Amino acid sequence: MSVNANDITVIIDTGCANLSSVKYAFERLNANVVVTAEHAQIKAATRVVLPGVGTAGAAMDALNNRDLVTVIKSLTQPILGVCLGMQMLSALSKEHGGRAQSNVECLNVIPTQITALNSQGLPLPHMGWNQIQVGNHPLFKGIANGSYVYFVHSFKAPISQYTLAQCEYGETFSAAIGNGNFFGVQFHPEKSAQIGAQILQNFLNMGTSQ
Repeated sequence: MSVNANDITVIIDTGCANLSSVKYAFERLNANVVVTAEHAQIKAATRVVLPGVGTAGAAMDALNNRDLVTVIKSLTQPILGVCLGMQMLSALSKEHGGRAQSNVECLNVIPTQITALNSQGLPLPHMGWNQIQVGNHPLFKGIANGSYVYFVHSFKAPISQYTLAQCEYGETFSAAIGNGNFFGVQFHPEKSAQIGAQILQNFLNMGTSQ
C-alpha cells in the first residue's frame, strides 16, 4: 500500500515515553506519521493522536508549556487520545501527582471526570490483557465483543453517555470514550496485537472518509 503524502497523521509531541511505540504502530499500517508540537502542523493534519503516560498533572503541564491546550480544543479533524491521552480529553482528573489541589483541569472536550479505579482489592495498576465490550462506533468496526486489549492504568473514566467501549476490573469502567470528533481509548492499541492494529486502522479510515 502506498503512502498518500497529503494524508498526514500527527502525533502530538507531549514528551511522554510512549511516543515511539505509537508512531511505529501507525507506520506498520503504512501511515504517514509526524511527531510534532508545532501548531500549524497539528492544525493541518488529517487526524491527530494525543498520547500520554504518567500523571494528568504533569501531562497537562506539558501541554500548557507548549501552548497546546487552545490548539487541541479548536481541532475539527478526528482526534484519538491514547491511555492518559484519553483521560486528558476529560474535564477533570483526580490524578494530580501529589499536588496540593484535588483536581487537575483537563481539556474538557469530553465532559466526564477521571477518578481512581476501584479495583475491589485486585492489584493496581490494572496491568495486562483484559476483555472489552464495544459499542457501535467507527473506531470499533470489525472488533468483536470480548476482544482482548492491553491496559496499564490506575485511574478511569466512569460509564456514561460518552462511553464507546467498557471493561471490568473490580468495577466496570469506560475502556473508550468519545464526543464528536474527540475520542480516546484507555488501553494501549499499540501494544494490543492485531486487535489494536485494527482499531488504529479504523482510526486511519475515519480520517480519510471525512
